[in-house]
Amino acid sequence: MTPQQHRERLSQLLDSNSAVIVVGSPQRTRSKNQPYRFTQNKDFLYLTGFHEPDAVALIRPGHAQPYVVFCRAKDPAMETSFGARLGPEGAVAELGADLAFPIDQIDEQLPALLEDRQRVLLGDEENRFTVQAWQWINQQRHSVRFDDRRHFRSLEPLAGLLHEMRVIKTDAEIAAIRHAVDAACDAHRVVMANTAPGVNERQLSMAFNAALANWDCDTDPYPNIVAGGPRAMCLHYDENDKVLEDGQVLLIDAGAEFRGYASDITRTYPVSGRFSEPQRQLYQLVLASLDAAIDEVVPGAPWGNIYERACRVLTEGLLELGILHGDIDTLLAEQAHKRFTVHKTGHYMGLDVHDVGQYRQPNGDWRPLQPGMVLTIEPGIYIPDSADDVDPRWRGIAVRIEDDILVTHTGAENLSAAAPRTVAELEALVGSAPITRSVHVPSDPALCR
Repeated sequence: MTPQQHRERLSQLLDSNSAVIVVGSPQRTRSKNQPYRFTQNKDFLYLTGFHEPDAVALIRPGHAQPYVVFCRAKDPAMETSFGARLGPEGAVAELGADLAFPIDQIDEQLPALLEDRQRVLLGDEENRFTVQAWQWINQQRHSVRFDDRRHFRSLEPLAGLLHEMRVIKTDAEIAAIRHAVDAACDAHRVVMANTAPGVNERQLSMAFNAALANWDCDTDPYPNIVAGGPRAMCLHYDENDKVLEDGQVLLIDAGAEFRGYASDITRTYPVSGRFSEPQRQLYQLVLASLDAAIDEVVPGAPWGNIYERACRVLTEGLLELGILHGDIDTLLAEQAHKRFTVHKTGHYMGLDVHDVGQYRQPNGDWRPLQPGMVLTIEPGIYIPDSADDVDPRWRGIAVRIEDDILVTHTGAENLSAAAPRTVAELEALVGSAPITRSVHVPSDPALCR
């Protein structure tokens, strides 16, 4: 579906007494006058396809001019410094807006554009205009003569409706996600081949991003996690600045973004190209739990089945390896695995890498899986050096494996299967083309961390 089709689908869920206001992201400053790379609010992108900052859209179901855009005005001087702007005229010509105004006219124009609609749905996750929105919807009743009709409008969040729309992906969305997944799979293979003792995590992170450029993916949906050895105990480690050592395992959690849609893949493998026996045993356990969890992905199955199946396999394995002790049913009831598994086993994926949508039904039961959902499954085991009651051979090992899964009409499709994941595949590829350039560190100790 196109943004226009998304707007039409949303409008079908509403009536002519409703209006939708959705707010885009601002441009954020990194330092002084240097901006961060701009990323559009994904609800706004879903409904408009517009990639410029500081924009607002108004959707009026059933109106002769249903789509209104407020955006930055044309400004030759600013455009010379920071890039072209579409401007209101361009919003009409290229975005298909029925009406468009400069964003600095929003307080003047938007209240009148609401006309006599009583229900206003606001998509403003960052609360940029939430206070003003109350002023917009109340302006009419505060300004009319005492004997004119007053509009007592309601204001409610758009997210409850729109985010459920985003859960089930269209064919076009799935195609974009496939491309992002394929790009990330290729980049993971590049990084595996370049991994070796003495290579810096930063070199591998940059090699991953360079590989994405070959797939027309010029952004990553989250900071790369390239964590060697004990640094993988931190789930969102992103310093990526340490040298890899022989005997460590490397955990890399990195994805691609294509036309706003994300992929999210994690692989763990030995820096030296060969797992130690304890590393191999923990790796095989995590992989077995991942495959068992994927088997639970069938239409109609409760979302929670994925986590429960993965946890059972992990608990049974930790018990067999002597890392946990006791009766399996008691361990599961007490959730003893949480000490070493730490996190849940997946999330929706789409325009946001942790995509929107409910996981539970209104009665609290798990939501049933449906064709068109895209989700990750990512079991992990983390045994810190501080686990004094665990055999030393297991300590300091962290393993996470994550795949991107499409729910089909018959079961599950592993979109990220092309990223090597078996022990044999990993040991054959890791270090096959290592980076040979050394990292140049300043000789002055005062400049070194």
